Amino acid sequence: MIDAASYTATLDGEDRLVEADPSFAALNARAGGAVGQPLAAPPLAALARLARRLAIPVARVVTIADADQDMDCWVRAAPTGDEVALTLAVIRERPAWRPPLAAAVPPPPGGDWAWEVDAQLKFRQLLIDAGQDHGVDETLVIGQPLTSVFELESDDAGAMPLLDAVAAVDHFADQPALLGASGARVLLAGHVRLDRTGGFNGFVGATYHQVRRDVAPDAEIAGRFNHQLDTILRRPLSRIVANADSINAGVDGDIDPQYADYAADIASAGRHLMGLIDDLSDIEAIEREDFTVEDEGIDLADVTRRAAGLLSVRAANAGVTIDRGDLDSAVPAHGEFRRTLQIMVNLIGNAVRYSPRDAIVWLRLQRDGDRVYAIVADQGKGIAPEDQERIFAKFERVDTSEPGGSGLGLYIARRLARAMGGDLTVDSAPGEGARFILRLPAA
Repeated sequence: MIDAASYTATLDGEDRLVEADPSFAALNARAGGAVGQPLAAPPLAALARLARRLAIPVARVVTIADADQDMDCWVRAAPTGDEVALTLAVIRERPAWRPPLAAAVPPPPGGDWAWEVDAQLKFRQLLIDAGQDHGVDETLVIGQPLTSVFELESDDAGAMPLLDAVAAVDHFADQPALLGASGARVLLAGHVRLDRTGGFNGFVGATYHQVRRDVAPDAEIAGRFNHQLDTILRRPLSRIVANADSINAGVDGDIDPQYADYAADIASAGRHLMGLIDDLSDIEAIEREDFTVEDEGIDLADVTRRAAGLLSVRAANAGVTIDRGDLDSAVPAHGEFRRTLQIMVNLIGNAVRYSPRDAIVWLRLQRDGDRVYAIVADQGKGIAPEDQERIFAKFERVDTSEPGGSGLGLYIARRLARAMGGDLTVDSAPGEGARFILRLPAA
């Protein structure tokens, strides 16, 4: 326990402890340090480095973990040449945080069998309904691997949901398998179990001997596709982007600007991949024969305003002005709000991306009889006539050497426009910019 009074220490230019009063020396020793060695408390060493770099005294509240308690301390670091004098006073002591006990995890509902496996996928438990005889002795499989009972197979997409779930530390469903003893086809599902630190600790699972037929095959495959994207890619990427943004913002303390730039690049790349995942998910949906959109009776002017607002920061950073024209008057149209907004965000985003600095992107709305038009015009380098139809094809871009998207945005946008009874076209010439025209039925 540290005394409430202030105590002091001195560090050399390599953050080694030169001298310390008994209380400080005891704190440092409990953290594994000693006089003549680098300071063992990282928050104090970081504050000392900051004071040395700025060449001025720095003071702030620092939390130090000491045995079974956390201490909030007022610390002052004063540089003198290469040395730094530390003065520390304890403000508050409190019990150290401990991770909560893992909550009980229920098995997926409706299963014929229930089972549990550990982090090595070895059985902890196997419960077979009375009256079922599949040649499995539940008392003999405890401690044996899951594959001693179930022979895992790939699903229709060529994936193994259980193994993907292990990698993503997530739940899984619809894992095809053969029951080794009888050869019966089954489906497995599992809820992930976490340990006290949030790490993977196995699954609580269920076995379905009756393959479910209450979902149309196309819809079942589509749902599995989107689930795989979400489990395997989208969620891990979200964590990568969030952590990279935190590093770039210096949430946990100052870092070298070069590493902050690296973190910004990682976050940017992660967002690019997230956009590609969303595009792939959209393609899977719009290419199904049963794909439909809702007719919600939208206001095309409101949708265009919202799309421009979403891209205003990106445009400002690129030095591009978005001229919104007259978007105050309502322009009723038939279509689905979310899908129309998706189209307009894509068109305006492309216009901003391919416009030079100090350029203008114009947004205009028109009505002609039973049709309404949203026009997005830019001052980019334009599109040659022979490329104007090609850019609406899947994975096509005019110049792949330029930074840009995946070549899916315009393909998806046109498919969505046509699904709403409209169309998407382009009017352009090299050196004269481009005009993308969204046409929808007027309401």
